[in-house]
Amino acid sequence: MPLHPDLEAFLEFAALADQKRRPMSEMTPAEARSAYNAATHSLDGPGSEVDTESLSIRARDGCALPARLYRCAANGPTPVLLYFHGGGYVVGGLDSHDSLCRDLAHEAGCAVLAIDYRLAPEHKFPTAFLDAEDAYAWLRAHAGEVGLDARRIAIGGDSAGGTLATALCLAARQAGQPQPLLQLLLYPCTSAHQDSASHQRYASGLLLEKRTLQWMFRHYLRDETDRTDWRFAPLEAPDLSGLAPAVILLAEFDPLVDEGNAYAQRLQSAGVSVETVTWPGMVHDFGRLGNVVDDTARMRRYLAGALSQAFQPH
Repeated sequence: MPLHPDLEAFLEFAALADQKRRPMSEMTPAEARSAYNAATHSLDGPGSEVDTESLSIRARDGCALPARLYRCAANGPTPVLLYFHGGGYVVGGLDSHDSLCRDLAHEAGCAVLAIDYRLAPEHKFPTAFLDAEDAYAWLRAHAGEVGLDARRIAIGGDSAGGTLATALCLAARQAGQPQPLLQLLLYPCTSAHQDSASHQRYASGLLLEKRTLQWMFRHYLRDETDRTDWRFAPLEAPDLSGLAPAVILLAEFDPLVDEGNAYAQRLQSAGVSVETVTWPGMVHDFGRLGNVVDDTARMRRYLAGALSQAFQPH
């Protein structure tokens, strides 16, 4: 399928705008964060009306991690999606993914706990993963205190957040801890090296560019040896068996689509139940483009349906 016409028009407009400003790969992290957050208001809608609550989660080094809990009115403890935002470990936060989290909570009739893990380069690898691990431990221990059901937890995220989500499943298995009911992965980063055919085919002009991705990873990784750590590149894990069922959503015109499919195939080969959908005509990060394409709303409903099914009693 060709690129969605609304996306094509948006990308043409964005290309003209880029001629008047520096690309993200030439910005400082602070400048990039400001630009990324500012663009959210024009790219995405406000999301559904749901109750929200600000929380603080203590990391192992004593740092207080901001978190935001979204929930619909429900009787009894609520099932919850632990969610990690994308942004290449350098940009993004609670506000950039607020609309997505609101819609998932509303459509699935569940709670969503979004985590504001620490960003690079101020906090290098593996800080983001350790923060995610601490957030998961906090949720398992304190779910009941905030009206959540510790027996019905899903873990999800988009892009780098998807990496954190599936790496958490690997870490839980290694620690002998229970798996979540579902891992919900939106166009996750899974490969140590960005050298697949899709990375070459979609290197520029389609929102996520090769130079931007490498700029992000240079800020996050301490050195090149970190690339082969499965906490950064889950495809490097020697064994993917015993992980939670996965729903993996990919975008057709995304540099990450090949590694997403490769990860899905590895999971299936390891005996993990996997549902993979490649959304036609879409680009990376289309989950945050609600003001650009109608497919964003349809995709959110699809993800909510997967969550609702996972949370049903079996």
